Amino acid sequence: MELEDPKDLRARFRKFLTLTNERKKMSKTTLRKRISLTVVGALALGVISTAPVANAHNTTVSTTATNTASTGVGTPGASMFVATYLSTTGAAVVGAITASSATTPESAAASLGLLSKDSSSGTAQTATMLVGGTLSFYAQTGATDSAFVASGGSFVSTAGTGYNPNAATYAQSQNKTVAAFDIGTATLVAQLWTAPSTAGTYTVSHYVGTPTSDTIFTAPTQGTLAGKITVTVVATSAGGSYSAAYSVCNTSAVTVVPGSSATTANVDSTATVTNGNPWYINFALNDAYSNALDNGNIVVTATNGALVNYAEAATPTAGTASTVVSYNNANAYGSVIVTQPTANAPITTTVTVTYNGTTVCTKTVSIRGEVAKIVVDNIAVQDLSGTAGITGYPDDGSGRAGLFTVLATDSAGNQVATSTIGTFASSAASLAGQTIVTAFSVNNSATATSSTAAQRYSTGIYTCGAAAGEVKTAKLTFTNTGSGNVVTSDAFTLRCADDPYTYTASWDKASYVQGEIATLTVKFLDSKGNPANSVGSTGVWTGSTPMLTPISATGTAPFLDKNGTKTYTYSVGGNTAITAGSYVSVIDFTSLTVLGAAKASPSYKIVTGGDTTTNADVLKSIVALIASINKQIQALQKLILKR
Repeated sequence: MELEDPKDLRARFRKFLTLTNERKKMSKTTLRKRISLTVVGALALGVISTAPVANAHNTTVSTTATNTASTGVGTPGASMFVATYLSTTGAAVVGAITASSATTPESAAASLGLLSKDSSSGTAQTATMLVGGTLSFYAQTGATDSAFVASGGSFVSTAGTGYNPNAATYAQSQNKTVAAFDIGTATLVAQLWTAPSTAGTYTVSHYVGTPTSDTIFTAPTQGTLAGKITVTVVATSAGGSYSAAYSVCNTSAVTVVPGSSATTANVDSTATVTNGNPWYINFALNDAYSNALDNGNIVVTATNGALVNYAEAATPTAGTASTVVSYNNANAYGSVIVTQPTANAPITTTVTVTYNGTTVCTKTVSIRGEVAKIVVDNIAVQDLSGTAGITGYPDDGSGRAGLFTVLATDSAGNQVATSTIGTFASSAASLAGQTIVTAFSVNNSATATSSTAAQRYSTGIYTCGAAAGEVKTAKLTFTNTGSGNVVTSDAFTLRCADDPYTYTASWDKASYVQGEIATLTVKFLDSKGNPANSVGSTGVWTGSTPMLTPISATGTAPFLDKNGTKTYTYSVGGNTAITAGSYVSVIDFTSLTVLGAAKASPSYKIVTGGDTTTNADVLKSIVALIASINKQIQALQKLILKR
């Protein structure tokens, strides 16, 4: 609370007593006029009160803008609105408050020269306008009396429901303009304020209150600050031209409705547009005051033959050309649709939007084509007479069951999600003439296109007969639903084998230096000597690997590869000191060794680095050197004897 000077308080109190004593001698109308003049000085002192919560205010300023309704949106006695609708007649219009429009003061209100308005309606509002322009204010008072005070300019018209127009007073004091009036039982008020002809910053405040007697304000302390706006008055407008800072352009994979968040943020969609579906590029063009631009020439062009079309404040239909021209301003929003020039073929295109020759938006988008290639990979080995896949294979975190993966791509190499655009099938001819593999199929179709998503792969399973062996002619097909085009994979190998029965182990190097990575490969065979299947369990192990620290998980070896092998990695020495020498590791899969399998004991050497030459190495080198010298002496003797 800002405290007033005691002298001013005493002076105002004496004046109030004088008015009270004279009241008996005056008519009610005369008294109101006298009080109106007194309030000029009182309001000039200002009143500080708790700022009310601001209601949302329309920020669009134009000749087509819709004023925010003070009723239903504004809080009585705690808000003040500015008409963002601009006059088209050259004169501002005070809000219409009549018997027929008692609840809609904004219905006819129009400002003149307003350039921008913020979104608040409380006591911290801001606006920018031209010198000499006029703002049209309106509000719910929530009280019987109302007053406006400005730090400059003048109030030129006022309106209120149920009030005596003669009670509205306009006066000038201490370079501050004040309008105070009694609006009786009214709840609405409207007021015009004309800005000074000098550029600068000015404030306009609105006070409301209900006096204890049937009078207008006798002092500002009788009223409550309902709204306040700081107005920046400029000589020339910076508006009317495209501003990237206040304009919006983004990509979207879905239709956008006017006013949605998709047209108020520069955030591109991260979606993948699949075959046959369009991209949308949505934009709203504003000037430096965040006002919609006037109508202008909008030209949209696309590279690589992509088809485009444009619509303002609506969803565009698919176009037939790579260039489209329109005379609009994207007042609510403009939307461009991008489609494939050739059905089922992928397209990557750069779309450029210009407004009156200025580039306002450039976006590069891609539309996936239909499936043009399928690759079968990561093939695991099925158990004899087995039909099910391995849960969690491949080890990608998806938890899906499978025995092989399928990656589908379009003709440009883009990964394609196959779950809703076609069907997989096995080629019967590729299995003809054998009984090792009796059937195979895709059990989980791809649902993602990201290169890092597990679901970018489809997974497949197959069924084995009772005999071990392999089929190298298997082929998979995919039929594109939209076109009926069928894609066939290259031939791939499916193998059937029994569970692990014996195993061998080996290190990738005979000797390691501290800090290197050592790889242990364990190969499992079934009882017939075939590489074991990927389905059966190897059981747990106990292992001894001196001077080696495991990096990968050890123990059970799930998901053996198509060769029946599993690899483990170790750090040589780790962070501890090591002792150079020769070592023997022991790998014991106990559930197999109890059945007769031999423990694996591959050996390796560890060196600490630097000069590792031994005395034996030195002696060996000396002997070799002597032998070489002797040969040279003998050759020299023969040469001398010949002479």
